[in-house]
Amino acid sequence: MTETNPSSDPEATPPAGAHIRTIRSFVRRTGRTTLGQAKAFADVGPQFLLPYAATPLDFEAVFQRGAPTILEIGFGMGEATAQIAALLPEKNFLCCEVHTPGVGALLKRITEHGLTNIRILQHDAVEVLDNMLAPGSLDGVHIFFPDPWHKKKHNKRRLIQAPLVARLATRLKPGGYLHCATDWQPYAEQILAVLTAEPLLSNTVDAASEAYAPKPAYRPLTKFENRGIKLGHGVWDVVFTRV
Repeated sequence: MTETNPSSDPEATPPAGAHIRTIRSFVRRTGRTTLGQAKAFADVGPQFLLPYAATPLDFEAVFQRGAPTILEIGFGMGEATAQIAALLPEKNFLCCEVHTPGVGALLKRITEHGLTNIRILQHDAVEVLDNMLAPGSLDGVHIFFPDPWHKKKHNKRRLIQAPLVARLATRLKPGGYLHCATDWQPYAEQILAVLTAEPLLSNTVDAASEAYAPKPAYRPLTKFENRGIKLGHGVWDVVFTRV
């Protein structure tokens, strides 16, 4: 994965009028779209893909029903997303992912499983959050296995940081939840610290006994996660609610 920067010199002054985004939900990477994914784009893309627009979304209009709505940021190839949507048909899932192969893979899964409760925005989730989601509009947020940026000098690129969490908290309804999961312990510790410091959020687990949450039943074990568990790798779930 690579990241674009306004300048190779962090101290350089940007050109007049330039816009620098301090938070972004992704980095650019390449990937090949398969024939099956391309067919899914053509067949069901018009039904399940939403265009980005800097105006608040009307959930009832885009999902054609009133139901609790969950935002997912960065669904990868959509394996877990499709399983959760099938398990919870009574909920709407608004899913953000910028990478075309992943979007195509989820569209393919939607077709294969006959899902109707997913809509996809192929756009930076931070801009979606800022411009398309009204305060107090979400019932939950899922962020599963974001890039951990293992090297210390790259930690600043991690998605889960205080400014983004503050934004997410305002978009949640009272009682709405933010669920993060990672298989990298230092990132789990950072996520826990950032969410704990956000005054609008409260840990669902008594921090005096166990800071991390047990894996909620709705989050499936992916093939990658199962393989890691067999090798002795840990997975940490952090679940907070809007107070």
